Amino acid sequence: MTKPAAKLADVARLAGVSTATVSRALSQPHLVGAATLNRVEAAAQRLHYVPHGTARALRSRRTHTVGAVIPALGNALYAKTTHALQKALEADGYTLLLACHEFDLKTELKVMRSLIERGVDALVLVGTEHDLELFDLLGSLGIPYVLTWALDRTGRHPCVGFDNRLAARRVADYLVDIGHRDIAMVAGVTAGNDRARERLAGAREALAARGIALPTQRVLERPYMIAAGREATRTLLKLVPRPTAVICGNDVLAMGAVMECHAQSVAVPAAVSVTGFDDMEAASILTPALTTVRVPMHEIGYAAARQILIRLKGGTGVPVTELAVDLIVRGTTAPPGRPR
Repeated sequence: MTKPAAKLADVARLAGVSTATVSRALSQPHLVGAATLNRVEAAAQRLHYVPHGTARALRSRRTHTVGAVIPALGNALYAKTTHALQKALEADGYTLLLACHEFDLKTELKVMRSLIERGVDALVLVGTEHDLELFDLLGSLGIPYVLTWALDRTGRHPCVGFDNRLAARRVADYLVDIGHRDIAMVAGVTAGNDRARERLAGAREALAARGIALPTQRVLERPYMIAAGREATRTLLKLVPRPTAVICGNDVLAMGAVMECHAQSVAVPAAVSVTGFDDMEAASILTPALTTVRVPMHEIGYAAARQILIRLKGGTGVPVTELAVDLIVRGTTAPPGRPR
């Protein structure tokens, strides 16, 4: 015969406290003294008591869950940010629910609706470009949210991120400063991806300011895959004159570019310099090590969690949290025509 599930009253009786104290200890442990909390937790563990989440959510109108919708589950960058987000939320008693949209804004709206139907208290999104219906829905329901990995300069949406355009300008300026004039770019696919679009715009602006054109045939958009980076580089190496430097929209594309140069016996950086963006873990162990932009992946997750928690507790938070990025110069770049 199945043993009846333990109830809140059973835990209270064993711990020698009131049911209200048990409820408070399990939902808001920071409000209960250490000795009382230990007794309640020991009693709950002994009785295998599991709080009834649905009933608690109905009473408090909170589920203590936060939804995050990211572009790609297999991307190590988003994984690190999401891990930091989860740890920070978990420390405050919240569970993270995760969904993916594969850079499709209609899919993002669909999965966001699904998370809302499951009662998430808040949402974390990536980038500033979203279906307009998404913001209308969040506004009408009063659900707190924060955008990450980019900055909304309009002030309409709370955000935690960095200036993708400025970071790309720094990369382009650096290449020009060390002597490059024949420059090409392998950008991420810009449709539905404001980060890729801003990085491409930043490189164009920096080069234009120095009197250097970035013609259409020297700009290729590709998905963030090593094979795509190799294919794009194969095309660029056929150009006459051949580019002496290739700016890549992220490290995965840059790794593909370096691999393709190696495959064609094109020396990096003696013949072609290559830059990435993000500073993935593999960037420093690539041969040669990759010059790239270091993005504060963990800090984005922690800062996003702080902003969400402030809003869930009735605060307004900071409209824009801008984090710094660094240009990390390594072995894949050198002045044109000679080793670094």
